[in-house]
Amino acid sequence: MLNIFTLANGRLFQEEIESLEELSRFQPIWVDLEAPTLEEKRWIKQYYGLSIPENAMDEDIEESARFYEEDNGELHIRSDFLIADEDEPRTVRVAFILNLVNDDLKSKGVLFSIHDEDVPVFRLLRMRARRAPGLIEDAKEVLLKLFDADAEYSADTLEGIYVDLEKVSSKVLSGNVTDAMAGEVLGAIARHEDMSGRIRRNVMDTRRAVSFMMRSKMLNAEQFEEARQILRDIDSLDSHTAFLFDKINFLMDATVGFININQNKIIKIFSVASVALLPPTLIASVYGMNFKLMPELDWAFGYPFAVVLMTGSAVLPMWYFRKRGWLK
Repeated sequence: MLNIFTLANGRLFQEEIESLEELSRFQPIWVDLEAPTLEEKRWIKQYYGLSIPENAMDEDIEESARFYEEDNGELHIRSDFLIADEDEPRTVRVAFILNLVNDDLKSKGVLFSIHDEDVPVFRLLRMRARRAPGLIEDAKEVLLKLFDADAEYSADTLEGIYVDLEKVSSKVLSGNVTDAMAGEVLGAIARHEDMSGRIRRNVMDTRRAVSFMMRSKMLNAEQFEEARQILRDIDSLDSHTAFLFDKINFLMDATVGFININQNKIIKIFSVASVALLPPTLIASVYGMNFKLMPELDWAFGYPFAVVLMTGSAVLPMWYFRKRGWLK
């Protein structure tokens, strides 16, 4: 899918392109290619003179090759964007090519983005740019606003984790944690830990991308200050992610502790039963020897007496355990 974005009266407008003729009618500042076909790549090369690298969205590309500047002035940035899907949280690699100094006026000041699937941050920026006139002025501003929206999207996701962990905390700290509830809590904690780790990696990647833009000296004074503000926002997220990791570890330890308590209760039942049944077992063993001098051979009430004695020897330890509170 090939979408272009143009500025009109300070607002960002989107057009979906289905042919090379349609592409030639617009002067965009942003060209977005979502899962581009070979034909769409050919249109970009034919009209803008830009060849999209084959490894533009490769996940295994060297970290040092994710941010670089070509001899012709093109800036290449490969950054990961978070998709906070509850069922399948993941990151999507997006390749940016910022063309600012090309002699071809048609491609001067155009941002190209290539990715395999739709990114929530892109939708957020499009919605804001349509509603807020003057939010975006050029291609560099588009890239900065994308990273700004990415930081805010990460912050919103962290906020959602806060809310979910509060619900988990109320369950764990209630004190009545069954094994089934513990399984649900551990599953929720594992999902939130995974999401927190992805957020932390995402903001680290965004920090690197914004820092590269600042080092490349491509930003004017106002944009440079905006980039610094984005970095400050990202730095503020580090303390929140660190707190969430601590809270997750606490809830994990508390839940595992309750599981151990439940298991100890089961083991205690077997321990009490084995101790309480030890005297009857001993009496039964002695009476089962059938010696000649044993009373049951010459006494009609010998066996009933043995049964009463065995019962009493079992009840007495249970009464003692109950008095000590070990059966609660």
